[in-house]
This record gives sequence, C-alpha cells and structure tokens, in this order.
Amino acid sequence: MTAPEAPDVRPEPRPETPPPARRRPGLRRWLSIALAAAVFLPLGGVVVHRFVPPLTTVLMVEQTFKGRPQDYRWRSLDRISPRLVRAAIAAEDANFCRHEGFDFEAIREALDANADGRRMRGGSTISQQTAKNLFLWPGRDWVRKGLEAGYTVLIEAFWPKRRIMEVYLNVAEFAPGVYGAEAAARHWFGKSADELTAREAARLAAVLPSPRRYDAARPGPYVRRRAGRIQAAANTVARDGLDACVLR
Repeated sequence: MTAPEAPDVRPEPRPETPPPARRRPGLRRWLSIALAAAVFLPLGGVVVHRFVPPLTTVLMVEQTFKGRPQDYRWRSLDRISPRLVRAAIAAEDANFCRHEGFDFEAIREALDANADGRRMRGGSTISQQTAKNLFLWPGRDWVRKGLEAGYTVLIEAFWPKRRIMEVYLNVAEFAPGVYGAEAAARHWFGKSADELTAREAARLAAVLPSPRRYDAARPGPYVRRRAGRIQAAANTVARDGLDACVLR
C-alpha cells in the first residue's frame, strides 16, 4: 500500500512592497546647509584672496550698475610707495602692526569722544576697513558691522599684515570711482603709485574718509591741515618702526 502523496502546499506570494517615498529635505537639513554656506563661503573668499587679486568689490559693482565709470588698477605692494603705507598707518591705524584686527583702545577713545559731543570719530582699523571694502556693502547697519567683524577675524587669521595692507591700498576709494593707489596716483597727480612723494601720499591718506568730497590735488584748508599732520605722523611711524610688519 503506497503512502498518500503530500499535498502541494506553496507559500502564498508576498504582496510587492512599494519603494519608500523620498523624504523632502526638512527644516533641519536646510538650516545645516545654510550654516555650512555661512561658514565656508566667507572662508573660501578669504582664502582665495590671500593669493589672488580681487577682480572687483561690492561697491564697484553697485556703482557700475548705476552707470558710473570705475577706474581700478591692481598693483603689488612692491610697486606702491612706502610713503603711502606709512601715511595710511599714520592716518587710519597707528597700531596696525600691534593689534589682531581690533584696536580696543581706539574704540574706547572713539566712544568717549562721541559721548562727550566732540567731533565724531571712528575706531575702525585698517583690517576692518579692508574687510568692509572688499567683501561687504557700504552702510552702518548692525548686520553689516557683524559681518565686518567676522571677516576681520578671518583675514587676520589667514592673511599676513603685508597682504592686508596690500589689499587695502588697492581697493580703497580715493576719488569718485577711483579705486586703489595706482589709479589714485594717476588721477590726482599724473604719476605711478611708486613715485608718490611724502606730501602726495599724505594728501591721498587725508581724503580717504570722504573721497567723494575732498580733492587731493587742489586741497582746501581742511585737507591741507590734515595732510600736514599725517605727514608728520608718518615720520614717527618710520622712526618708531610702526610699519615693520608691512615694509621689509
């Protein structure tokens, strides 16, 4: 007697599982992306411009869109008169070689002077002005000041003082639409930046706070007095070695 055959029991096919739906990026991911961009984009710009001359600045682009002509000529620091370096330090930041981006003593003095109702003065260093002129837009709002502080920390960390001065003297506006020492020297005095005399360098430094208002070639009484003080202070800069971090 043969055994009965076992029934053919086959497992029922499992229903096909649909592929998992792709998740859309959540708020946390977008915040992470925004944070990474906020950190690495400024850092990348600072690192690149440590070696590469800037092609333009925000202010230059803004003025170009307004239809105003721009004159910008990059020159290495070796092709800019050391007299202008000393004049800039004398006029804008006597402690340039000593601080790490912020001159807190100058800031305190500026706050005291402004609180006492004396002539308004600023406490920005050359490092801060370089950060503002190269990477940011004109203005005095708190957002821009905060970004300026951040960029100042970065350029002080990644650039030597000599590079900071080189970029500063190349992107600063010395006359309406005239940027950098070379363009300024040719605009005001018809010569190259490496040929500037001590008096001419002092006059260029004297017009820096208001380059669209003052004339370096035919200065009025205020610019003449300011340039005279700057020229005398520049001699002190040279005598005391306050330019040692820039000039070899």
